[in-house]
Amino acid sequence: MQGTIPETGFLRLPQVLGVIPICKSSWWAGVKSGRYPKPVKLSERCTAWRAEDIQGLIKQLSEQIQEAESNPNACDKSGV
Repeated sequence: MQGTIPETGFLRLPQVLGVIPICKSSWWAGVKSGRYPKPVKLSERCTAWRAEDIQGLIKQLSEQIQEAESNPNACDKSGV
């Protein structure tokens, strides 16, 4: 399933990082800062993210990239 996102359900961290290629520590820093979606605790030792939240993040990041590409003289503030 790496590289694909279901329409609904939950994704574990390896699945998230399969579609958003950053390291774990950068992901967790983004979660802590509010840049990335907050996880859902499915159990004491099981953390996941809603598929809908990850789809929304990908859409947001994609829009930022398209905006940056259409205006190459602007500063890149996407941070990705």
